[in-house]
Amino acid sequence: MAATHILFFPVVLHFFFLWPYAASASGLHPVVLLPGATCSQLEARLTDAYLPPSPQCAAAAAAAPRGARWFRLWKNSTALDDPTVAPCVADQLSVVFDRVAGDYRDTGGVETRLLDFGSTRGFLADDPADRDLCMGRLVEALERVGYRDGETLFGAPYDFRQPPAAPGQPCRSFSRFQRRLRALVERASRTNGDRPVVLVSHSQGGYFALEFLNRSPMAWRRRHVKHFVMASTGAGGFVGSMRFLATRDDSPLGRVGRSSAIKFTPLPSPKVFDRHTPLVITRHKNYTAADMPEFMAAVGLPASEVALYETRALPVAMSFGAPVVPTTCVNGGGVPTTETLVYWDGDFGKDPRVVYGDGDGVVNSASILALDTVIGDDPKQYYRSVKIAGASHVGVVSGAAALRRVIAVILQDNFV
Repeated sequence: MAATHILFFPVVLHFFFLWPYAASASGLHPVVLLPGATCSQLEARLTDAYLPPSPQCAAAAAAAPRGARWFRLWKNSTALDDPTVAPCVADQLSVVFDRVAGDYRDTGGVETRLLDFGSTRGFLADDPADRDLCMGRLVEALERVGYRDGETLFGAPYDFRQPPAAPGQPCRSFSRFQRRLRALVERASRTNGDRPVVLVSHSQGGYFALEFLNRSPMAWRRRHVKHFVMASTGAGGFVGSMRFLATRDDSPLGRVGRSSAIKFTPLPSPKVFDRHTPLVITRHKNYTAADMPEFMAAVGLPASEVALYETRALPVAMSFGAPVVPTTCVNGGGVPTTETLVYWDGDFGKDPRVVYGDGDGVVNSASILALDTVIGDDPKQYYRSVKIAGASHVGVVSGAAALRRVIAVILQDNFV
């Protein structure tokens, strides 16, 4: 079915008159939430194989529980705020690419696991500083209309360090996530009168959800998924991610980003961004979305990293497409968003001059609008686009007015 474009439409007033009574309504479809990047909490344990990178980290590791005991690794605000401990957290949070296995894994001597899979309590929304970013406001809004964690409301945190790889490429982390999410969706449906679920994602969670759906059997999708609501995710990444590649960020999260494939997922895709429009400008050479391997080499990434982008990440970006379940994409707009980076002297170690365009403050309008064709033009796809003027990337799942729109989409009874 052709895309339905809903641009800045007025709020449906009758829904808000009914909202106070929604908690008593029966027949809620279960909701499964997938949060944005860095919102999933990770626990770790150290084994005797762990080799601390510095004397300070050796002392911290000696004090850490070993063996069977798990401790909070991400997000451990106390450790991250301690300049002597933060580099140790970064080391333990890093991943390495195992050339023999052809896949990423935890650094040697560190084992990690997700906290509270199946519950929204596994998000960082319990931290006031992260409540807006990590769907905490959305969880509160859903609870106000009758949803209950573990009964009708569920969370699917994921290892944000290890995004999906191209089919045929080993990716144990995402394969494990697929199995767990499939079991969670089936359980949520079964314990709610066999009603199919509503999947709701935000930001990077959209990439995980979409890959999960597109790699699930069609019969399973039709049986178990009523509606996919994808918030603040574009069809082809965003320009600001190229600045991260060029910048040496020595924060724990910056070091994790450099070590893992997370740095590739949000890069502008040549499927969406015009191959002739420069995204990065220097005196001697400009770089478009199609020039990403050359840009990576220019900012100092080794050839091995470029090869991982080309073989594991780029095919996923190029295959971004319709999940063939009823889908609503909700995005903000009208917020200044990085559109072009100018490193005129070619020194990527310096801050660039930034040229701004339209978007949600993170995702460019080109990537948002491409959803209407990349997903909406599929003849087998039922699709709606909700664009909220003035809403930011995070504001779509935290601002009061935007939340009312998102809740209205989730609660619609007859999405056909």
